[in-house]
Amino acid sequence: METERAGSGTARRVELKVKRQDGQGTAPYWEHFTVAYRPNMNVISALMEIQRNPVNREGNPVRSVAWESNCLEEVCGACSMRINGRARQACSALIDRLEQPIVLEPMSTFPVEKDLVIDRQRMFDGLKQIRAWIAIDGTYALGPGPRISPKDQQDAYVYSTCMTCGVCMDACPNVGEQSPYLGPYAMGQIKYFNMHPTGAMMKEERLDAVIGEGGIGGCGNSQNCVRACPKEIPLTTAIAELNGQANRYALKKWLKG
Repeated sequence: METERAGSGTARRVELKVKRQDGQGTAPYWEHFTVAYRPNMNVISALMEIQRNPVNREGNPVRSVAWESNCLEEVCGACSMRINGRARQACSALIDRLEQPIVLEPMSTFPVEKDLVIDRQRMFDGLKQIRAWIAIDGTYALGPGPRISPKDQQDAYVYSTCMTCGVCMDACPNVGEQSPYLGPYAMGQIKYFNMHPTGAMMKEERLDAVIGEGGIGGCGNSQNCVRACPKEIPLTTAIAELNGQANRYALKKWLKG
């Protein structure tokens, strides 16, 4: 950590290097900041310090850095960004565990709106494409749903923790502007909703998405997604299982003509 003398004591400082962009379509640039260190700081804390006093390392007043955050508990996925070259959640990135200068960049897979704020709309559109919901008729009481064994509940739970944070999308080399591949998160959510007894009623519609444009054929099996996922969701397991199901489903459709 950088240190500087302040009176009779020593004040610790945190140095950040932020990739900035003033708006969509504008050229990015780098800006350096230093903020006062506090115990148990995370990256969001450091960004809030810049927000309180937006002055760069050279002492020049600048526009405050734009970023997103919400829950601050690694649940919402809003604060995803690249930190020292790796996509992760800023709320769980502790300053004491990061090499300085701490380099902050927006995730490159998504369009940049401003500074560290990106547009994850392609992920939400993907959820629509795979029908990531359980369709029910809510006009009258349906009574209790089908029973699910504790084992199936446990197996499904891990997939339910997906935050749509985009980290797996940033890590995947097969996701990009020129690729229609929906991404690893979508494959995991197809498995999740098809595991539910009621959700399985739309299983074939989801498998149509798996074998269609943007489906599993776009996966290059790099396995970066499972290593990057902050929730440790077994995405490669879901993709492997869906691959077998998709092949059988495609053969069945072909035989039916």
